Amino acid sequence: MSLSSQRGRIARASAFAAAASLALVGCTTTAGSGGEDAGPIAKEDIVLVASVINTANPYFTANIEGAEALAAELDLPLEIVDSENSSQTEISKIQAILAQGKKVVMFVNTVASSDTPTIVDAVTRAGGYVSIWWNKPDEFEPWDQSDNFVAFQKHPGIESGRCNAQAIGDALGGEGNVIMLPGVADSTTSQTRVVGFKAELEENYPGITILEEQPSNWDPVLANQNARDMIAKYGDEIDAVWSADDGMQLGALQAFEDAGLLEQVKFASDGLYPDTVELMKEGYGNNAIVGETFHRGYMASAIGLYTAYLAATGEIDPSELPNEKRTSFFDIKCVTPDNLDEYAQYDEPGAAAAFVKELIENGPWDTEPATLVGGGGPEVLD
Repeated sequence: MSLSSQRGRIARASAFAAAASLALVGCTTTAGSGGEDAGPIAKEDIVLVASVINTANPYFTANIEGAEALAAELDLPLEIVDSENSSQTEISKIQAILAQGKKVVMFVNTVASSDTPTIVDAVTRAGGYVSIWWNKPDEFEPWDQSDNFVAFQKHPGIESGRCNAQAIGDALGGEGNVIMLPGVADSTTSQTRVVGFKAELEENYPGITILEEQPSNWDPVLANQNARDMIAKYGDEIDAVWSADDGMQLGALQAFEDAGLLEQVKFASDGLYPDTVELMKEGYGNNAIVGETFHRGYMASAIGLYTAYLAATGEIDPSELPNEKRTSFFDIKCVTPDNLDEYAQYDEPGAAAAFVKELIENGPWDTEPATLVGGGGPEVLD
């Protein structure tokens, strides 16, 4: 599969992006500790809700797939919130669902870190339960809020950035220039990946220079445009491209292919999305993609929803959990073309449903390959 075959995907992403507001709205409401505490919710009163940043990025469509698999296994209704890249849209849609009086069990992939207190406050006041994935203010910890904020969960961003930097550094022989495409500026996930990437280069690859970084909002279309702008500025000075996730990397790959520079540039990113797997297998662009980090969106949403479900039904008491089970880091793997085949099973038909069955059997902290590896507070650079 050449990237030329991905043009339809980029075009569809453009349609979503055209309708989306890319403005981030800062939200200052903070959650209190006085939410409803009426005891466990009866299963028949629960509605699952999964909120994603957009439906153009493959990671977020995988979030939806995981939520659907869990809803089917638990035989519960499910509602999807498409935030359309907008904090304001995300929050207003969530508030509209809560206003209907439903007892929600919610997974939220927040648009921006600053959205978390507002969402947690709204869910707490409505007597629902929520797990937040990827982004929150560092100081806003679940144990300082009500039990309705069940957990904050993520894969370590610093480790992701380090993995990618190692792959690019080795591919370039320790010498060259790289451009960077972070995600949303107000995203602790993007921020920690950037920190890890830069730290690894500084410590172990001092001969590699970062030319420029352009946040691209997890949007393949914006990443494509930002890559085009930097190609126009730096041309063949660019030896490598780092993207904070594979959706943006797909947009950047297209820009370099269009400029005729693809085969002399190396790429690394986070996510190992199925499209990326195919490109790596075929050696696309003179083996352009040299490094990835593995996790799956369907695993994140299933873990988040199931953790909140266990709290809502009284099967776990959040206040009795250790801190690392409330602010939790789940395993992430470094992937290169050499060990790529080890991860093929997680993209087989029915993989999300199979993961959900294992999740229900083993619990949210002990299900391979996304097992608990740390947490208990904000990510810090080692």
